Amino acid sequence: MDDSSDRFPIGMRVLAVDGDSTHLSDLETRLRSCQYHVTTTSQAKTALTMLRENKDKFDLVIADVHLPDMDGLKLLELVELETDLPVVVMLSESSDNELVMKAVFHGASDFLVKPVRLQELKTIWQHVIRKKKDNEDLSAQKKSQSVWSVELHHKFVAAVNQLGIDKAVPEKILGLMNVENITREDVASHLRKYRLIDYVKKVSSVANQHASSLVAASRSADQDEDKDEDKENGHDNEDP
Repeated sequence: MDDSSDRFPIGMRVLAVDGDSTHLSDLETRLRSCQYHVTTTSQAKTALTMLRENKDKFDLVIADVHLPDMDGLKLLELVELETDLPVVVMLSESSDNELVMKAVFHGASDFLVKPVRLQELKTIWQHVIRKKKDNEDLSAQKKSQSVWSVELHHKFVAAVNQLGIDKAVPEKILGLMNVENITREDVASHLRKYRLIDYVKKVSSVANQHASSLVAASRSADQDEDKDEDKENGHDNEDP
């Protein structure tokens, strides 16, 4: 994004990624109607190549969570690790909460349900402004600290498990992790996401258990009815 431009969000540079050619074409049309500059691809690997070779030529990425050559969450993770670009994730109406939470964990800036409405696309520029402001508020050191590698996350999880999810606070987690280049604020932010994911998992588990109980109760009732019918039929068939 050209900081000197007074016309923003007109001309915002968007990289759109979707394996569905029909939806990608429709998405491109809607994005262009918002007066954005749009680059499209159906391949996650192509998108990564574009971003790596032209880091300063895009302002925002909008990508489907389901892609033909790579898990959309993996693409999200790589974009988050390698660039400062906001990523808007597109989901289907049937997407479950766990998928949404995974996208949150990997750094998604927003979620849009396909087919994406024009009105929603008209406001995605706000994520660019927000991301830019966040980056300006952080020092170069803080930027590097905010990147959570797989190894760092494993240390975080180990610390939380040792303390217990209900007693885990940023200061204690930070002490147990015992790593450099990470602050209390980094841990606090990561802990909020982790607790949100943990909560959704618990809710889903309770819902599944409740559903299983209902199914079991229904089957038991059906079996009792079958037994009653067998008794009645046996009684009716007795010789006088």
